[in-house]
Amino acid sequence: MNSGQLSQQRWIMGAFDLLCEGGIHALRVEPLAARLGVTKGSFYHHFDNRRALHMAMLASWEERGTTQIITMVEAAETDPASQLRELAAQTFAHHGPADPIETAIRSWAATDNEVAEVVARVDQRRIDFVLQLAIAVGLDRDVALRRTLLFYRALIGEFFWRHAGGAPIEQSAIDEMVELFFTP
Repeated sequence: MNSGQLSQQRWIMGAFDLLCEGGIHALRVEPLAARLGVTKGSFYHHFDNRRALHMAMLASWEERGTTQIITMVEAAETDPASQLRELAAQTFAHHGPADPIETAIRSWAATDNEVAEVVARVDQRRIDFVLQLAIAVGLDRDVALRRTLLFYRALIGEFFWRHAGGAPIEQSAIDEMVELFFTP
């Protein structure tokens, strides 16, 4: 396979696999190229260096785990209460590889300040979106912020819970949580 046949996105997905299996220290160019069945030269066709791959991974994570979800929720529903229910259904749903990617990136952020800054920015964007919806359903801003933070922390906990082998939360519990947190 030549470098033109292996897309940048395939490199990123392969990198996520290594990150999830062994953490950031396992994510090296040679093992990644070997896993993908190509030479290191193919890597350098897409990335200047390993850090460029890291930044591309973070951008992909943000796009798939934040931007696309927000866009989908806004397109699917028009009223804020329905958007909150849709958001909860989408984010708390078990998405296979998304859980270990989320937890691996958060573990990586604990050892890399630049990654921690990206994670903090993504967290803030997610929180701001939920907060805006919570205020729109009629919650006072202070109450909305407290409940939004509890909701978001429950989501992060769910990612780690499932990644560690726990059973996914049931839809009825997700619905009840939305009702408890976001009913004025």
